[in-house]
Order: sequence, then C-alpha cells, then structure tokens
Amino acid sequence: MSDFDVIIIGCGPVGATAANLLGQAGHAVAIVDQFTDVFTLPRAVHIDHEMMRLFQNLGLAESLLPHMRETQGHMHLGADGDVIRYMGSAGKPRPYGWANDYFFYQPELEAALRDGFRRFGNVEFIQGVRATVEGDEVIAGNRRLRARYIIACDGARSPTREGLGIELEDLLFEEAWLVVDANVDGPISFPAIPSLPAGADPQQLSVMTCDPRRPATIVPGRGAHRRWEFMLLPGESETAIVEPASIEGLIGPWLQGCAYEIVRTATYRFNARVAKQWRQGPVFLAGDAAHQTPPFFGQGMCHGLRDAANLSFKLDLVLRGLAGDSVLDTYQPEREPQVRHVIGAAVAAGRYICELDPAKASERDETLRRRQREGQDIATAADLIAPYAQGLVAPGAGERFVQPRVADGRLLDDIMPRGFVLLSRRAVEHPLIGQLGIAQQVVDAAFDTTGALGDALDRHQAEAVLLRPDRYVYGWGTADHLLDLLSAQLAPQELRLHA
Repeated sequence: MSDFDVIIIGCGPVGATAANLLGQAGHAVAIVDQFTDVFTLPRAVHIDHEMMRLFQNLGLAESLLPHMRETQGHMHLGADGDVIRYMGSAGKPRPYGWANDYFFYQPELEAALRDGFRRFGNVEFIQGVRATVEGDEVIAGNRRLRARYIIACDGARSPTREGLGIELEDLLFEEAWLVVDANVDGPISFPAIPSLPAGADPQQLSVMTCDPRRPATIVPGRGAHRRWEFMLLPGESETAIVEPASIEGLIGPWLQGCAYEIVRTATYRFNARVAKQWRQGPVFLAGDAAHQTPPFFGQGMCHGLRDAANLSFKLDLVLRGLAGDSVLDTYQPEREPQVRHVIGAAVAAGRYICELDPAKASERDETLRRRQREGQDIATAADLIAPYAQGLVAPGAGERFVQPRVADGRLLDDIMPRGFVLLSRRAVEHPLIGQLGIAQQVVDAAFDTTGALGDALDRHQAEAVLLRPDRYVYGWGTADHLLDLLSAQLAPQELRLHA
C-alpha cells in the first residue's frame, strides 16, 4: 500500500496539468496512465489566453511558446463564401496578457507538461498500467494506492465514471466529421473573401466554411501543421471517405500545388454531453470524463484545464487544513454552468454550420450578418467564458481578472506568489492575510503604470479586489469585508453556495 494526497488517473493534458498544479503546491501525488508514452498523433489543437496564463503560473509558458502558433481567432463564411461571423482579435488589446488564440501540436504539449511535473520529487508517475478505483484506493497493476482524493481524467469513455455508475446527459448533438492533419509546404489557398475585416489574415484564422454542399473547417496549426475538418454528408461511408483519393479530392482545392504529407485521418462523432455527477465521495471527474463539447470554438481541452485549475486550488486548501472538505462541493456548481454555456453556444453554432438546405443556409447567412452589423454577437470566442455565478465567490463577482504589465514591465501574475491575492488602494491588516498566506499589493500610480488595475477598481466602485488562485475574481468591495466573507466560506460548517 502506498499513500498519497491525490491520485490522478490519466496523463493527458488535463491530468498532467493537475499533476503540475498539485506538485507545485507540495502535495504527494501519483499520476497513473495506461500507456508508456504520449500518444504520437495530434488531437486537440487550440487553447486560449486563460490556458497560457495557467501555464505562465506553472512556469511553463516560455518553454511552450516556441511550439505554438499565435493566431487571430475564428471566422465563419456563408454559402456565398463571404463573412457571416467574425470573432477575431487582430489589432485588439490583450487585457489578460496573452493572445486570445494559440494552436499547438498535442504530443509536444503533453511532453512539456510531463517534463513540468517531473520537476517535483513529490509527484510519482506510474506508466503502462490500467487504474481501477475501489473506494479511496486505486489498483494500478500489482500496486494498491490509497489517497484522500482521486481525480479521474481518463477521457470521454472514462472507465472510472462508468465504474461509479455516473450517467451522461446527452445534449442532443451528434454529427460525423472527417479530420485530416497534414504538414503543408506553403500557404493555404483561400478563395477571395469580399468582406474580409481589416487586418484579418485567413492564414492566421480558424476558418469555418458553412457551405451547404459540405461544411468544412481549416485550422492553422503550429509550424507546417494544418488541420481540415469535413462534415460527412448523409449516406457517406466513414470507411470510403478516408481513402487516399477521397482525401486528396477534399484538401486539394486548398493547396493548389503545395507539397504536403498526411499525418493523420480519422472520423469522429462530435458530441455534446455532461456528466450528471462530477464528484462521488473522494473521486472527482475532470476533462472529457465530465463533459464533451463540439469543437466549433476550440474550447474542449480548455474546459478540462479549467477543471484542473479550479479543483486543484481547492484541494490544496483542504489538504493544508485551510478549508473544510465541503469547499470541494463548489467544483461542479462553478464549472458546470460555465461548461454548459459554452456547449450551448457550440451546439447552436454546430446546428447552423451543418445546415445542408441551400434556402435555409441563405436565410442563416443574412441573420448572422445582421447580428454582426447590429453588434449583437460576441467579439471573440474568449468572450464565451461566463463568470462563476455561485460557489467560492462573493455575489456579483466570479469573472476572470485582467493581467496588465506592472511597474517593472512584468505581467501581474509574475510578481505575485501563488494563492489568493488582495489588490487594494491601501495596505490592510487582517488576521486572515497571515492565516491563508494571502499576498497583498497596494494599487498606486507607481505600481499600476498602465492604469488597468485602478480602472477595474473604479468600474466596480471598490476599494479592493480579492483574486482566487485560479485568477478569477473572488469579490469586489472593501478589503475587510472580502476577507471576512472568505473566512466564513472556508469554514466547514459555514460554507454556502451563493445563488
């Protein structure tokens, strides 16, 4: 029997990120994976600024950047080949310190995350064995491991979820698509786009062609990597469409003579599902084990990494005796509405993207263009991420906090330690500051050289803002009130969910 604070099942990006976060916090962690190495083919390809900020706080962002392509967001083209929806970031500010969109090659990302948690002697990596949960124990090969908590990051077909008897709610979206990954020696050949927004570069955008003859997507991966996704039409064979002649016919018009090498072809069923229960006793579901979203906004893996960040800082509080176990019951009430919000937007987009009726497609195009003209749409896909409305947050807060550069030119998080951070207009003395190791920083002109922090306080008419370890806003107001409220919420007998 080996004892750990936390056992993580599955060493994909979500499990590996959780191992980094909990390892960085000093906890005894075992991460178990059935394979002996990273999967060598690309799957997920996109993350957003929030994930880069997470990697920044893990000390991994600079090593990851050379393996990523910074891009401009998303553009949808209608049946006539012109823009019907543009969610791009070209020329726009970066309030969170990073670009809105990055594309990567998953095997490289996973390798870097594994190198990350190997920095910590308190993280044990157990490879090449399947894990089975029995209460607070995990059977891994011929070893029996015991932990206070277990995180199952074992994928959409999660054996852990199935073993616990947790059902998935089907949100009634399922479409078959072909995915083609290739290394391409040259630019993609886009047709003329009459209403291309100023500064927008199709080579730097995820472009969705909502063509009723066959909806498709072209994605700018890192380096020479490019991805196409093609919807299977009614009656098409999933076997026949992956034949070389079929693949060549589908991607050929985008290449016009460019040499290319196919890396992977696969057919997928794009689904929308959410587990009905994300915690059972000491076991938590995270990533695809807890939810699956259609890929139309590139948020699938981002959801899982948010799970890891949310759950890990709360486990840290409990394991250090700074909060009762009941704080962990805020995990699903915080994350599930945020996940469902994005899934709802992705399903809505998927329904109009997959429209095969030419008349209905024409009507769709006019509706979406009108919404854009009237300013009724989101500006970028990052705006889909809703604030936490309940859980470990004060009423009226729960949004992601900005990350400007401060007096010495570094990004805000780089000058702050991990954990809760209090930014206030004056220095504060409060017992909770020492008890929870809360960092505090006075927001004045010498520190807040861009004025972004002072502006944020002004907008909320607040003396202070208290940031959570995941850099979501705990609350706005006076420092004493926020600290008293947090203290009450962390107390086991007083923890409540704020409706």
